[in-house]
Amino acid sequence: MTDKPVVLIAEELSPATIDELGPDFEIRHCNGADRAELLAALPEADALLVRSATAVDTEALAAAARLKVVARAGVGLDNVDVRAATQSGVMVVNAPTSNIVSAAELAVALMLAAARNVSPAHAALRQGEWKRSKYTGIELYEKTVGIVGLGRIGVLVAHRLAAFGMDVIAYDPYVQAGRAAQMGVRLVDLDTLLSESDFMSVHLPKTPETVGLIGDAELHKVRPHLVLVNAARGGIVDEGALYAALKEGRIAAAGLDVFAKEPCTDSPLFELENVVATPHLGASTDEAQEKAGLAVARSVRLALSGELVPDAVNVQGGLIAEDVRPGIPLTEKLGRIFTALAGEVAQQVDVEVRGEITDYDVKVLELAALKGIFIDVVEDHVSYVNAPLLAAERGTAVRLVTDPESADHRNLITIRGTLADGSQVSVSGTLVGIHQRERLVEVNGYAVDLEPTEHLAFFGYEDRPGMVGTVGGILGAAGVNIAGMQVARDTKGGMALVALSVDSAIPADTLLEIENAIDAVQVRAADLV
Repeated sequence: MTDKPVVLIAEELSPATIDELGPDFEIRHCNGADRAELLAALPEADALLVRSATAVDTEALAAAARLKVVARAGVGLDNVDVRAATQSGVMVVNAPTSNIVSAAELAVALMLAAARNVSPAHAALRQGEWKRSKYTGIELYEKTVGIVGLGRIGVLVAHRLAAFGMDVIAYDPYVQAGRAAQMGVRLVDLDTLLSESDFMSVHLPKTPETVGLIGDAELHKVRPHLVLVNAARGGIVDEGALYAALKEGRIAAAGLDVFAKEPCTDSPLFELENVVATPHLGASTDEAQEKAGLAVARSVRLALSGELVPDAVNVQGGLIAEDVRPGIPLTEKLGRIFTALAGEVAQQVDVEVRGEITDYDVKVLELAALKGIFIDVVEDHVSYVNAPLLAAERGTAVRLVTDPESADHRNLITIRGTLADGSQVSVSGTLVGIHQRERLVEVNGYAVDLEPTEHLAFFGYEDRPGMVGTVGGILGAAGVNIAGMQVARDTKGGMALVALSVDSAIPADTLLEIENAIDAVQVRAADLV
């Protein structure tokens, strides 16, 4: 046994990563792909560094009694059971910004390759065929490119394509027009982008709202010479609809790095000469891998010294008072609910913390609120470090308000925001009982009492008899089970709010049916999975 914390490196990492860890740890190595070797090495490990080949599952976590942090030197966490790690009290960190330059450059590469027929021309030449006239391409210069999703990678792509002399437009409902204009980007709605773009590049996170966003209807609105690139997430562009559009000549070409199901080796899209495809290579550069290793090494140092880890994806570490710590996950949930209620990025956000908890430093709750607000908005991973930057980039002013007095609850956390049209959105929560159970206690000024479960819905409508039964009936017919319901109103016969927790996500067509049936003035769903 050693007096130094043991850092177990289960896959090959750069020498710079080892150097970044420094002399305060004992470094050990094992082959993480060899299950027996991994399990034998884990019992003495305080930290585990992996890439993608090591499965960190329930069995591995059970073998690692001393483990405090799992660090994935990369962006994805498919090989790490984050839920099991959280239950075991093990922090999970990754390197969320390590690949953004590499991903942006690959998107541009795919666009150029598709525009200039690089892939089929290369294949023909390898077969001894010299076909200059067949593979005539098009220039990017003075063309219009539509960026779908103006997050960190989308912004990098926009900057690079502007340097090609392109007119850059973008669709992103969570970015304000003024902020886009500062970057030289004209913000438009999706239909406008579809109709005006000569080139289009997708840079959105994959969420229930974005899956199939570019489908058959959208691909009937585009120009026939469109070159479409998706290097973000598979499934945002409907692959069947894309194949039909390419086959029928409704778009000219496509560049793809991601697919709905991966690994993907037999897509009909691969049969088309006007498709250039790569096997999810967005992060596959030496530089991205080096950045990832250095980033997780820094996170491991912080985690093992008990400090706040900016890139923690589950357990928020740091020098945080024990009385404050339970409020962190609640505040993040409130932020996600706030975004679902707002439907856009607020111009002003106040994070209000009231009660006994204000005796401590609650700055972390402001960061947790911002993380929740933006986690379903941007393509990039959201952490404590980049959440304030994301707010600043989108022109959102943020303020932490504290008050030791709380009238109705021992402690109360409220996120209140002002939208572009001057309207306000608010959501409040508290922790109750000895077990510190999370409760949602206010939504847009209406008093509620609801557990913030994984699936929530809110319906605002004019108060009149029969509406609650109508909502329940439609959900029942759709097979959606109600776990909890609260009905609140401002005055008798005035405006009312139904707040629901349900066992599964409510389909979009069901939400529309409810909206029409009760003449709702607002329908919002929040899926916190």
